Amino acid sequence: MLPVALGAAACGDDDSGSGKTEISIFWWGADGRAQITQKALDLYQSKHPDVVFKPTWQGNQGYFEKLATQAAGGNAPDIFQIDDNFLGEYSARGIAMDLSPLVSSNKIDLSKFPESLARYGQVDGKQFGIATGENTPGMVYDKTLLQQLKLPEPKTGMSWDELIDWGAQVTAAAEKAGLKNVYGTMDPSADYKAFWMWLRQQGKQLYNGSQLGFTEADVQKWFELWQGAAAKKATPTADLIHAANGGDATKQLVVTKNAATSFMWSNQMPDLSKNTDHELGVVAYPGDPSAQWARAALYWSAFKGTKHPDVVADVINFFVNDPEAAKILGTDRGLPSNLDLRKAIEADLSPQMKTTVAFENEMTPKFGQAPPPPIKGHSGVRAALVKAAETVSYKQASPAEAAAAFVADAKAAIGG
Repeated sequence: MLPVALGAAACGDDDSGSGKTEISIFWWGADGRAQITQKALDLYQSKHPDVVFKPTWQGNQGYFEKLATQAAGGNAPDIFQIDDNFLGEYSARGIAMDLSPLVSSNKIDLSKFPESLARYGQVDGKQFGIATGENTPGMVYDKTLLQQLKLPEPKTGMSWDELIDWGAQVTAAAEKAGLKNVYGTMDPSADYKAFWMWLRQQGKQLYNGSQLGFTEADVQKWFELWQGAAAKKATPTADLIHAANGGDATKQLVVTKNAATSFMWSNQMPDLSKNTDHELGVVAYPGDPSAQWARAALYWSAFKGTKHPDVVADVINFFVNDPEAAKILGTDRGLPSNLDLRKAIEADLSPQMKTTVAFENEMTPKFGQAPPPPIKGHSGVRAALVKAAETVSYKQASPAEAAAAFVADAKAAIGG
């Protein structure tokens, strides 16, 4: 998809002859995101008539290729949207600006952010990204199904083994009720979020500096956990798991009604809910909830070569801390990072989004310390985990064989 320009391309030079400061800004997203972002920029400009914006946006596909091309020419946008997959890379390559001095001087105010959310934009102790909003993994469950089966709902803090035993009870109850192809819980062995949470509960991390933070033995144990769940009929068939592993909201098993749980991002509740007539709930992933943290849904970052760092800082600060901007931007880029603004917009949210906000607020005091953002090659590690986990669920490899293959592929992905 080719970029759609909302204004002529520019990268932060003063408007010729006008005396105004031009700030270029680049993001990806759909039309709705473009419209609300432009509306927020218009609001900023109404308050700061000496600043003009040159915004550009496009779809996700090809976004980072274009950004890399601009950066290679020293012509990157003053402000750009980024995510976990690339924050570490762009900081290491000297493209993203270290925002730490601007945060320290309070030109970008993070005082209303959960601490772990503020820290999650840091690479090697320096602030390279400011969270546009908060997100955290959530185990979404089918409340309607459980009510029909007269079974208890899952709870935050239940162990992984307790989830599997509960899932087996759900499957048995569904069979007794004459429900076909209905299982207790999705098998999340291919879900890097679930694997990461589980590792943190073992005192480990997905990454340790620029290397993997786990061993083959760890991966084997993880795969054996879900192999055991399948033996207990707590989890679905391999084909159902594979369909859900693609990430499409319409194919998640709480939507297709093939399982009582799905492992998703909590802010995906509205997308899941609109595709089913069942009522959904959300709790933390199993295990100690302190393994979870306030994750940045996306970040705003700044070009290291910008000529207007103070203006850039003020714009980013406006995006994340201005009450009027918060009402315009809503939850499109995650729940507002500023907790006060999150409360302020809650009344205007859909019932499903209110459920998500309530979950995030419940989790905030439970969150553990955020790890550094994922390193370069993270997307390859994610793909390798899906591939390896599915060889176990399809009985094409043992947990030990799949673990060895995954570690080898993951090391290749990160260049380790």
